[in-house]
Amino acid sequence: MARVLVLVPDLMLASRVEATLAGAGHRVTLGADPSARSADEVDLVVADVGEVDPWSVAGKYAPVLGVYRHTDPAARARAEAAGVDLVVPRLRLARELPELAARLLGGRVSEA
Repeated sequence: MARVLVLVPDLMLASRVEATLAGAGHRVTLGADPSARSADEVDLVVADVGEVDPWSVAGKYAPVLGVYRHTDPAARARAEAAGVDLVVPRLRLARELPELAARLLGGRVSEA
C-alpha cells in the first residue's frame, strides 16, 4: 500500500482519483497545500499541474504524476520543465490511473 497525496482542486476529479487509488489498496489523502506533508510521508503525488504550481511539488516528492487538461498544453510544458516525473492528460489518467501509479511507484511502496 502506498501513501498518495492528491493535489487536485477539481472535486469531481479528485474524488475519482481517490476512489480509484483507494480501490487499488492505497492510502489516499486529498490536499490543497503541497507543503502540508513532508517528503517522507508520501510515496506518490498526483497533482493537477494546471491548478497547482508544478515547481511546488517536483523534486520535493518523488514521484509526481501530473495531470492537465488537453486544452492546456502550456500546463504540460511547465510541468515538464519543473521536472514532474510523468505528465498525462486527464483522459489518460481516467483510463490508466492504476497502471500509471504502479509504474511510478516501482518498488518504492510503503508498508505503513
